[in-house]
Amino acid sequence: MVQARPIPIGIEFYKEMIDNGYYYIDKTLLIRDILAQKNKVTLFTRPRRFGKTLAQSMLQAYFEKEILPDGTVIDNSKYFNGKKIMEAGGEFTSHMGQYPVIFLSLKSAKQPAYKAAYEKIRDAIIYEYFRHRYLLEGENLAPSQKKRYNSFMEETASPEDYATSLQFLSQCLEQYHKQKTIILIDEYDVPLENSYFRGFYNEMADFVRSLFESALKTNTSLGFAVVTGCLRISRESIFTGLNNFEVISVLDENYSEHFGFIQSEVDNMFSFYGLQDKKEEARLWYDGYIFGKTEVYNPWSIIKYVKDIVYGNTDFPKPYWSNTSSNSIVRDLIENADDITKSELEELVAGRTIEKPVHEDITYGDIYESQDNLWNFLFFTGYLKAVGKRFENRKIYLSMKIPNEEILYIYENKIQNWMQHKIEQEDLSGLVIAFEEGDCDNASDIITGQLIDTISFYDYKEDYYHGFLAGLLKNNKKYLVKSNRESGLGRWFENGLVLKTPRIRRGRAIILELKTASNINDLEKGCENALEQIERLHYDHDIINEGYTDITKYGICFYKKECLVMLEDHQ
Repeated sequence: MVQARPIPIGIEFYKEMIDNGYYYIDKTLLIRDILAQKNKVTLFTRPRRFGKTLAQSMLQAYFEKEILPDGTVIDNSKYFNGKKIMEAGGEFTSHMGQYPVIFLSLKSAKQPAYKAAYEKIRDAIIYEYFRHRYLLEGENLAPSQKKRYNSFMEETASPEDYATSLQFLSQCLEQYHKQKTIILIDEYDVPLENSYFRGFYNEMADFVRSLFESALKTNTSLGFAVVTGCLRISRESIFTGLNNFEVISVLDENYSEHFGFIQSEVDNMFSFYGLQDKKEEARLWYDGYIFGKTEVYNPWSIIKYVKDIVYGNTDFPKPYWSNTSSNSIVRDLIENADDITKSELEELVAGRTIEKPVHEDITYGDIYESQDNLWNFLFFTGYLKAVGKRFENRKIYLSMKIPNEEILYIYENKIQNWMQHKIEQEDLSGLVIAFEEGDCDNASDIITGQLIDTISFYDYKEDYYHGFLAGLLKNNKKYLVKSNRESGLGRWFENGLVLKTPRIRRGRAIILELKTASNINDLEKGCENALEQIERLHYDHDIINEGYTDITKYGICFYKKECLVMLEDHQ
């Protein structure tokens, strides 16, 4: 199926977007607002895949006086023909193509050791030096400046020199262009997050701090800078002393429509591709993020959804963002969550809200100091949205909930998988021994302990407990675990499990029938009903026919996260 405009999957660079005729949702008024507000350094924090790199490359294309190594000046004005910025007025369009620009992306600095990660940042800096090597022609730079310039390109400069390399390059650019330099830094926090989890955070933070201080604080050749990232790392740790520093986070209404797609933009896109009947489905799955007071769609997910529907790759929505967003911190925090936090996660998945204090500064070293840091991280990385706020005792409190079906899928599936993986790493041989020895109290305590330690996203129905108990038992090394769903014989209990030794003669079988209670006082009655059902429906019939003679039967009843186990001869 050929469309009038190709759908831009993974296109992060503005000029490529326009050159190849991709469908582009016009975000060029970001240029107007940056010029109008005249901030010296602006940091935009948005979740991953919300168009930050595309926005930065658009700023570069607009502002840069681009010069090739042979001195040819490139006219980029064609990339903005018909765009909204061209209607903003001469006070803004007069800035087009007037500035030297340094564009530095740090998103590739994800290596397992400091040296390799540092070299990735160094390579990105070297690329900018090569891109501007026209500066070496003629007499614009002094011989000593040219020598230093070449040392960066030839990789003979020291790490300390590279830490001040953006400042030096911007000075050379101002000297040539007689115009102060614009610095664009994309995904600034990627090397910091990576280094924290890889164990070399302090080294990386020291280098990034020095790089930013020299480029953004003590740089007399700086016109203005735009920095993007997912989180705001504490100013004290990275942006030391930047008094001219403006942070625009998801809490701010300012610039809110420039990242992510607003409803009218999605409506136009769906009309263009003839997908009007899919608008409600898309809204439920990919809308719901709130920046300031503006509701926005996840742009990555919407674009992927549109392409898959248009080209017949799917008839249903998919969780596209779950496979792209960094979630290592989320996983680590959830696996170590306390009981209250787990209960609050369950509240969120049930569609309810939680209220938590929120602060915009994130310091990786302090993540584990408080469970509140988990909620801060989930909020600022797009896993939660704010639906209300209040101010009390000098703190901002947000009422937060899950934004949409796509994020709900992540909670229900990824977190469930993480919790199951955690269970599988534990030694639960004591549960099997308790069943073998008829120790109902110990079996009850072990199961209850695991329920409390696990995040449940279901309504505590028998099916849930059936799968949960099967998960606890499946890695035991002594018994085969079979459920009613695996027998196919028509006799197996509705919500039960059977444990059988591979050896039949002198072997053993254990029958577990599960029930749920409507209140905690009915646990014992539920166990009795389970045992009565085992006898009444002869659940041991097929096991006896197989040749097993040592058969033990248990009734197990659940109420929320409480479990009671009862042996068949209990009276």
